[in-house]
Amino acid sequence: MSESKTSSVALENSADSRTLKVAILGFGTVGSSVARILCDVQPRGLELTHIFNRNVARKRVDWLSCPVVWLEDADQVLASDADVIVELVGGLDPAGRWVRSALEAGKSVVTANKKLIAAHGVELEELATSRGGQLLYGAAVAGGIPVIPGLRQGLAGDKCNRIEGILNGTCNFILSKMEAGAEFADALAEAQWLGFAEADSTEDVAGYDARAKLAILSRIALGAEIAPELVPAGSIAPIGAIDFAYAHQLKCTIRQISRAQLSPETSSVGVTQVQATVGPMLVPEASPFAWSRGTENMVIVTGKYGGDTVFSGHGAGGHPTAVAVVSDLMAIAHGSRSVAIISQKATVTGDLLLRHYIRFIVKDRPGIVAEIAGGLARQGINIGALLQRPGYPEDRLPFVVTVEPCSTSALKRALDEIGKLDCLVERPLELQILEPENGAG
Repeated sequence: MSESKTSSVALENSADSRTLKVAILGFGTVGSSVARILCDVQPRGLELTHIFNRNVARKRVDWLSCPVVWLEDADQVLASDADVIVELVGGLDPAGRWVRSALEAGKSVVTANKKLIAAHGVELEELATSRGGQLLYGAAVAGGIPVIPGLRQGLAGDKCNRIEGILNGTCNFILSKMEAGAEFADALAEAQWLGFAEADSTEDVAGYDARAKLAILSRIALGAEIAPELVPAGSIAPIGAIDFAYAHQLKCTIRQISRAQLSPETSSVGVTQVQATVGPMLVPEASPFAWSRGTENMVIVTGKYGGDTVFSGHGAGGHPTAVAVVSDLMAIAHGSRSVAIISQKATVTGDLLLRHYIRFIVKDRPGIVAEIAGGLARQGINIGALLQRPGYPEDRLPFVVTVEPCSTSALKRALDEIGKLDCLVERPLELQILEPENGAG
């Protein structure tokens, strides 16, 4: 055997010579799916040894083919001989404390906890490196779609400047159902019944879940560390059937879009600035985002050299997310190392130059359009189109105005003034219009 082949075999044997003991913290939908994959597939180099959950007796299952220690004390798991901790409890505390304890003990950690990674990912990765372990979180964004590994490995050689995506499968499910004719409340109830949405759906519906994921992707793709709470987020709750009707008239549909891009001013001012926002937007029917339905996620990354790269697939559900978790476990078991991320803290602005859709509901009277046009004109904003569908009562008359590209701040000032008109039944609904040249088509 040649020297090169001997070296190759030696490396392979050394990577596979030790089986890593795996402990799962949190035996819910994802945790049980991870356990099933580990026991059914039996990936080489991995052995499930411990499972933690509160009131663990009610979580025991009889389908596990491997001997497992069931515990309801997380500290016992952390003090055990487990080599890798899989954290699937979620939230900042106590999950954050457990992850830190595991890393400080030299254990590796795999997590799907987007809140924790968005808030403390940098310091936790530094801790893992200093203690000889690894922190992997491929399941924290887009479920089973390998967006994070794809960015860290596959696109590490490019200089990415923009990222846009559908990052919340629950909202995509709801909006897809509404596009087909369902009301918001009914679509949300179905999502909850199917297990896609929590009983308290605020994190999903208001955009908080998506902006935590956007913060993670911004650090990995753009090298910009942004605080999730500084990213403007809009709720999908005000969207109604009338908005889909008008959107289709404009050859668009509505999706919850998360977007972040390096500001053109970054190079001139010497401080990294990111333009970022999350919320429902009009997207052209020809856009890949319009094709994403149900719980699918989609991410489009734009690089200076590689152009647009699209990641798409199922972003919600136990099995897809578990696949990402097990893939991270296998990477650790086989000695894989991620490309180091070089990032720096960045400022955030939601002031973007885009076209906008504005839906009004008014008590009809003469002069309304002129007053609205005047309020927009005083902020230097031009009307692009005026749409009014017949068949609605005069005391609750909906119509839509689209405006030419303008800054978000200028439009806010205009709508603050217009919002004082006595004819308004409710505050105008404003949605950004995602242009094809902005990476969505």
